[in-house]
Amino acid sequence: MSDHSTPKGFTHERIETSNFLMIVLVTLVVAIGGIVEIVPLFFQKSTTQPIEGLKPYTALQVAGRDIYVREGCYNCHSQMIRPFQAETLRYGPYSVAGEFVYDHPFQWGSKRTGPDLARVGGRYSDEWHRVHLNNPRDVVPESNMPAYPWLAGRNVDAESLPKHMEALRTLGAPYTDEEIAGATEAAKGKTELDALIAYLQVLGTARSASTLAAQEKTAAADAAPAASN
Repeated sequence: MSDHSTPKGFTHERIETSNFLMIVLVTLVVAIGGIVEIVPLFFQKSTTQPIEGLKPYTALQVAGRDIYVREGCYNCHSQMIRPFQAETLRYGPYSVAGEFVYDHPFQWGSKRTGPDLARVGGRYSDEWHRVHLNNPRDVVPESNMPAYPWLAGRNVDAESLPKHMEALRTLGAPYTDEEIAGATEAAKGKTELDALIAYLQVLGTARSASTLAAQEKTAAADAAPAASN
């Protein structure tokens, strides 16, 4: 007669035959692995310090970012260029963590029904964006992006911006009291379309190809006298 009794002790056989024990141990291993992978990132300057030239969003850009999130733009557009040749050739320099220290929450995403927007800043004119957002097919005939004509008819909620920027300062954005106090006036009378365009036009500009080239040129010029000595 075969013995079908439950295995005793903390054995491999017992773990494999106990759903509860397997779930607990898998959860424990994943938790420990996550802690080991994530916690050190909080102490690395490359992930917690802003890159050279990065500035917190202006009041109008903050409003535009809120509209970007409200309209669900992140559902079709990522904001993270991976370090692969196919990505950098199409979109520009790959993304680094220091670009996003003022983003709460970040808009990296992984869905690309539309193109990545990490380096869209300065790529098109304000007028191009106005036409595109009003009816994308006027500038990109094959586009399946929805139109956002109502943005031009709505004004930004400028009164709420000081409180919003105070919250962002609590999270690390280096806003001055003057910038916060002047936020309402800075966005007063602007439409949601103006705000969204202002946000799009700043995306990725701190690490664009032209910015990196200028930084490399400056670094080379600074290093030349030291090398000659």
